[in-house]
Amino acid sequence: MSSSNSRGIRAGVQTAGYWLGRRSHSSNPLGLDPTAHPDDEYKLALVVRMDLKMSTGKIAAQCSHATLACYAELRSSNPAILRCWEQTGQTKVALRCVDEKEMQILQTSARRLNLCAKSIRDAGRTQIATGSRTVLGIGPGPARLVSQVTGKLKLL
Repeated sequence: MSSSNSRGIRAGVQTAGYWLGRRSHSSNPLGLDPTAHPDDEYKLALVVRMDLKMSTGKIAAQCSHATLACYAELRSSNPAILRCWEQTGQTKVALRCVDEKEMQILQTSARRLNLCAKSIRDAGRTQIATGSRTVLGIGPGPARLVSQVTGKLKLL
Protein backbone atom coordinates (compact mmCIF):
# COMPACT_ATOMS: atom_id res chain seq x y z
CA MET A 1 0.00 0.00 0.00
CA SER A 2 1.43 3.40 -0.91
CA SER A 3 2.10 5.96 1.80
CA SER A 4 -0.48 8.36 0.34
CA ASN A 5 -3.16 5.65 0.52
CA SER A 6 -2.34 4.79 4.12
CA ARG A 7 -2.40 8.50 5.08
CA GLY A 8 -5.84 8.83 3.47
CA ILE A 9 -7.16 5.76 5.27
CA ARG A 10 -5.69 6.96 8.58
CA ALA A 11 -7.29 10.39 8.13
CA GLY A 12 -10.65 8.76 7.36
CA VAL A 13 -10.46 6.56 10.45
CA GLN A 14 -9.47 9.52 12.62
CA THR A 15 -12.36 11.59 11.28
CA ALA A 16 -14.84 8.76 11.88
CA GLY A 17 -13.46 8.29 15.40
CA TYR A 18 -13.81 11.99 16.11
CA TRP A 19 -17.47 12.05 15.07
CA LEU A 20 -18.31 8.83 16.89
CA GLY A 21 -16.61 10.15 20.01
CA ARG A 22 -18.47 13.44 19.81
CA ARG A 23 -21.80 11.74 19.45
CA SER A 24 -21.26 9.23 22.26
CA HIS A 25 -20.54 12.05 24.76
CA SER A 26 -23.72 13.83 23.80
CA SER A 27 -26.86 13.59 25.93
CA ASN A 28 -28.60 12.74 22.66
CA PRO A 29 -26.24 10.19 21.02
CA LEU A 30 -28.48 9.50 18.03
CA GLY A 31 -28.93 13.18 17.22
CA LEU A 32 -32.74 12.89 17.23
CA ASP A 33 -34.89 15.94 17.68
CA PRO A 34 -36.11 15.84 21.30
CA THR A 35 -39.61 16.93 20.22
CA ALA A 36 -40.00 13.91 17.92
CA HIS A 37 -41.71 11.04 19.67
CA PRO A 38 -41.15 7.49 18.38
CA ASP A 39 -44.90 6.96 17.98
CA ASP A 40 -45.50 10.20 16.06
CA GLU A 41 -45.84 10.05 12.31
CA TYR A 42 -45.18 12.87 9.87
CA LYS A 43 -45.99 13.12 6.19
CA LEU A 44 -46.10 15.31 3.13
CA ALA A 45 -49.18 15.15 0.89
CA LEU A 46 -48.86 16.04 -2.78
CA VAL A 47 -52.28 16.83 -4.25
CA VAL A 48 -52.47 16.72 -8.06
CA ARG A 49 -55.18 18.39 -10.15
CA MET A 50 -56.73 15.74 -12.40
CA ASP A 51 -58.65 18.14 -14.67
CA LEU A 52 -55.37 19.30 -16.26
CA LYS A 53 -54.69 15.84 -17.75
CA MET A 54 -50.92 16.14 -17.14
CA SER A 55 -48.57 13.43 -18.38
CA THR A 56 -46.82 11.19 -15.84
CA GLY A 57 -43.56 13.06 -16.35
CA LYS A 58 -45.25 16.43 -15.89
CA ILE A 59 -46.89 15.23 -12.66
CA ALA A 60 -43.52 13.98 -11.38
CA ALA A 61 -41.87 17.34 -12.12
CA GLN A 62 -44.68 19.34 -10.51
CA CYS A 63 -44.66 17.11 -7.41
CA SER A 64 -40.90 17.65 -7.17
CA HIS A 65 -41.45 21.41 -7.28
CA ALA A 66 -44.07 21.15 -4.51
CA THR A 67 -41.80 18.99 -2.35
CA LEU A 68 -38.95 21.48 -2.64
CA ALA A 69 -41.26 24.46 -1.99
CA CYS A 70 -42.60 22.88 1.21
CA TYR A 71 -39.12 21.84 2.32
CA ALA A 72 -37.73 25.36 1.78
CA GLU A 73 -40.67 26.92 3.63
CA LEU A 74 -40.29 24.69 6.69
CA ARG A 75 -36.51 25.00 6.70
CA SER A 76 -36.96 28.63 7.63
CA SER A 77 -40.34 28.67 9.41
CA ASN A 78 -40.34 25.40 11.41
CA PRO A 79 -37.11 23.38 11.22
CA ALA A 80 -38.18 21.20 14.18
CA ILE A 81 -41.11 19.76 12.20
CA LEU A 82 -38.85 19.28 9.20
CA ARG A 83 -36.36 17.32 11.34
CA CYS A 84 -39.17 15.15 12.74
CA TRP A 85 -40.27 14.31 9.19
CA GLU A 86 -36.69 13.57 8.14
CA GLN A 87 -36.12 11.35 11.17
CA THR A 88 -39.31 9.34 10.69
CA GLY A 89 -38.85 8.24 7.08
CA GLN A 90 -39.91 11.29 5.02
CA THR A 91 -43.31 9.79 4.18
CA LYS A 92 -44.89 11.23 1.04
CA VAL A 93 -48.29 10.46 -0.43
CA ALA A 94 -49.57 11.46 -3.89
CA LEU A 95 -53.28 12.22 -4.01
CA ARG A 96 -55.77 13.47 -6.58
CA CYS A 97 -58.18 16.38 -6.54
CA VAL A 98 -60.82 17.27 -9.11
CA ASP A 99 -59.99 20.88 -9.96
CA GLU A 100 -58.56 24.20 -8.82
CA LYS A 101 -61.58 24.99 -6.65
CA GLU A 102 -61.09 21.82 -4.61
CA MET A 103 -57.35 22.56 -4.40
CA GLN A 104 -58.07 26.04 -3.00
CA ILE A 105 -60.41 24.59 -0.36
CA LEU A 106 -57.72 22.11 0.68
CA GLN A 107 -55.09 24.85 0.89
CA THR A 108 -57.34 26.99 3.08
CA SER A 109 -58.11 24.02 5.36
CA ALA A 110 -54.41 23.18 5.70
CA ARG A 111 -53.49 26.75 6.60
CA ARG A 112 -56.23 26.86 9.25
CA LEU A 113 -54.41 23.95 10.93
CA ASN A 114 -51.09 25.83 10.64
CA LEU A 115 -49.77 23.35 8.09
CA CYS A 116 -47.45 24.41 5.31
CA ALA A 117 -49.52 24.53 2.10
CA LYS A 118 -47.67 25.50 -1.09
CA SER A 119 -49.32 25.47 -4.50
CA ILE A 120 -47.25 25.25 -7.65
CA ARG A 121 -48.07 27.39 -10.67
CA ASP A 122 -46.87 26.11 -14.02
CA ALA A 123 -44.52 28.24 -16.11
CA GLY A 124 -46.46 27.32 -19.26
CA ARG A 125 -43.49 26.08 -21.28
CA THR A 126 -44.96 22.69 -22.19
CA GLN A 127 -48.46 21.24 -21.78
CA ILE A 128 -50.20 23.50 -19.26
CA ALA A 129 -51.36 27.13 -19.51
CA THR A 130 -49.09 29.66 -17.81
CA GLY A 131 -50.01 30.22 -14.17
CA SER A 132 -52.15 27.09 -13.78
CA ARG A 133 -52.02 25.66 -10.27
CA THR A 134 -50.90 22.07 -10.78
CA VAL A 135 -49.96 20.56 -7.41
CA LEU A 136 -50.54 21.48 -3.78
CA GLY A 137 -47.99 20.35 -1.20
CA ILE A 138 -49.37 20.00 2.33
CA GLY A 139 -46.83 19.47 5.09
CA PRO A 140 -44.59 17.94 6.05
CA GLY A 141 -46.50 17.86 9.29
CA PRO A 142 -48.06 15.53 11.83
CA ALA A 143 -49.81 12.81 9.84
CA ARG A 144 -53.04 13.16 11.83
CA LEU A 145 -53.31 16.85 10.86
CA VAL A 146 -52.40 16.28 7.21
CA SER A 147 -55.01 13.49 7.10
CA GLN A 148 -57.67 15.84 8.52
CA VAL A 149 -57.26 17.87 5.33
CA THR A 150 -56.61 15.11 2.79
CA GLY A 151 -58.29 12.05 4.30
CA LYS A 152 -61.12 11.89 1.75
CA LEU A 153 -58.89 12.18 -1.32
CA LYS A 154 -58.00 9.16 -3.46
CA LEU A 155 -54.47 8.00 -4.13
CA LEU A 156 -53.01 9.11 -7.43
